[in-house]
Amino acid sequence: MSAPNKNRGAEEDPIRHHTYDGIQEYDKRLPNWWLFTLYGAIVFSIVYWMYYHLSGVGTSGHELLARDMAAVQEARLANSMGTLGDAELWAMSKDEKFVAAGRESYSVNCVACHLASLRGKEESPTAIGPSLLDGEWIHGGTPSEIRAVIANGVLAKGMPAWGPVLGDRKVIELVAFVMSHHEGPAGGN
Repeated sequence: MSAPNKNRGAEEDPIRHHTYDGIQEYDKRLPNWWLFTLYGAIVFSIVYWMYYHLSGVGTSGHELLARDMAAVQEARLANSMGTLGDAELWAMSKDEKFVAAGRESYSVNCVACHLASLRGKEESPTAIGPSLLDGEWIHGGTPSEIRAVIANGVLAKGMPAWGPVLGDRKVIELVAFVMSHHEGPAGGN
């Protein structure tokens, strides 16, 4: 052990003038690692604020939440495809994502019989399928009935069963597209 340094008192940090519960404390400077952490956090927060809030370049929390909620809604829809009722199908006909996907499927699979205008025989006598825009439905006009007709077909009338070809999701998107051209359940379909 070394002998105590008599000059040590001159090297030590000064003691503060106040006393609390009989305890005095040194007036020490904060360690450098602590200061670097503090200054780094301040710089990071300024850069973060500028990138996400001021410039608008980064994805905001609201956008992330909306994207995650859409993914949850899509997963919920995928799990309940077989149990969708009329209310859910009407709601999907108001969702532009489903309508756009249904429009694409319609233009590939249904235009030949029902025409691009959805008017079918009403517009052109040479068309095979009936109009999908009027209020007269041969096999029922509720979304569930339209879904059943698209999925199972009506072979006697020349309507093929699209369910095995397209799958349940595409059939539901087609229903959403067709129903988007009609008013809701109070509209008298």
